Amino acid sequence: MSAGDKIKAAADKLTGQVKETVGKVTDNDKLVAEGKADQAKGTVKGKVEDVKDVFKK
Repeated sequence: MSAGDKIKAAADKLTGQVKETVGKVTDNDKLVAEGKADQAKGTVKGKVEDVKDVFKK
């Protein structure tokens, strides 16, 4: 997994966590949902890169 891809995946997760927290504090269900989606996207990106690493070996 390249460092850039790791950073992008972590950034998606962090952005999602922030959005979800802000959404909960402001009682904004749409923002909570966007946050959860961003976290899921980051997780999937990370898993895809892990699979790529397995095949590179």
